[in-house]
Amino acid sequence: MAKNSEIPPTYSPDWLQRLDGRTRLAQAVNQRYQDLTTDLGGNESLSYQRRSLCKQVVWMEAIIEQQHAALSRGEEIDQGKLTQATNTLIGLLKTIGLDRVARDIPNLQDYLKAKQANA
Repeated sequence: MAKNSEIPPTYSPDWLQRLDGRTRLAQAVNQRYQDLTTDLGGNESLSYQRRSLCKQVVWMEAIIEQQHAALSRGEEIDQGKLTQATNTLIGLLKTIGLDRVARDIPNLQDYLKAKQANA
């Protein structure tokens, strides 16, 4: 199956994985996903539900930015769809949280002990 070089026309949970990783778009949205999950405490600390919502956040950002780009080129856009997408993004962000979450980092002694135990 060929990888996408554009945002698919409809959302699916695996849309990030279906993007061709060599494209700027894929690199940008994957970086945003990583940035978002890092701000929430790290991908490994998030529930499936939060990771799913993070994918939807990145999707909505991309859809909104496509609309803004079209508008900047002087193209007609559907203001209602843009408003709906913006409101959806706001709701998703409020649901997953707007604040950065500190990662749980062990102190140096515990880290060194763990390294020795794994060696």
